[in-house]
Amino acid sequence: MKVLIRAIVSFFVFVVDVVYSNRSYARFYVLETIARVPYFSYLSVLHLYETLGYWRKADWLKVHFAETWNELHHLLIMESLGGNRLWIDRFVADAEHIAVAYYWIVVPLYMALPKYAYYLMELIENHAYHTYDGYLNEHGAELKAQPAPQVAIDYYRDGDLYMFEEVQTTPDSTFRRPHVDTLYDVFVNIRDDECEHVKTMVALQQPDARLTFKSPHTLVKVVATSGTLKLSKPKYSRT
Repeated sequence: MKVLIRAIVSFFVFVVDVVYSNRSYARFYVLETIARVPYFSYLSVLHLYETLGYWRKADWLKVHFAETWNELHHLLIMESLGGNRLWIDRFVADAEHIAVAYYWIVVPLYMALPKYAYYLMELIENHAYHTYDGYLNEHGAELKAQPAPQVAIDYYRDGDLYMFEEVQTTPDSTFRRPHVDTLYDVFVNIRDDECEHVKTMVALQQPDARLTFKSPHTLVKVVATSGTLKLSKPKYSRT
């Protein structure tokens, strides 16, 4: 199954990279539109399980909603940069096309094989991390010369940071408080967000995840109220 999932993701990545090879912001817009979808699928299935009285995991719902909120702000940032300017890009990514099909692929996969649904998202978020990292390496100078969009400032610095904290893997009580002065800072933050998503996807694939996985704020509360207990999610190497 993992081989099949890797093949599907590799094909999708190849197509997007070829089609949008010379239009980075449009590529990021498409990727961020589609990246939100699996989290919607997870939430739908978890709500169904809760409605049926099968399984209630408030922490999982909270984390996955925070992940959709995080991806939404990535999307809003790309829109502010003109990533959705062309009709064809909106046509490719938006609800009546790839996103809806993707949603209905992930829903049955998550119901039948949740571990592989998380593995699928791990691969996608890992690709996103390396895509943004490569973009930063190639365009760092020009990005540092441009101001951060207001939507990024509101999300990463000046707004209610609870939702931003919910996507962070914190082994102690310290959450990220990133700089957001330039466009370079914004892309660094987006890249690092993708790394946090990967860590979460890895943690949710662990055999004991149903018993041990907690939201970052739950973990911080436990750490803050105990002098000895230190809980954290598995670490993900960025190399």
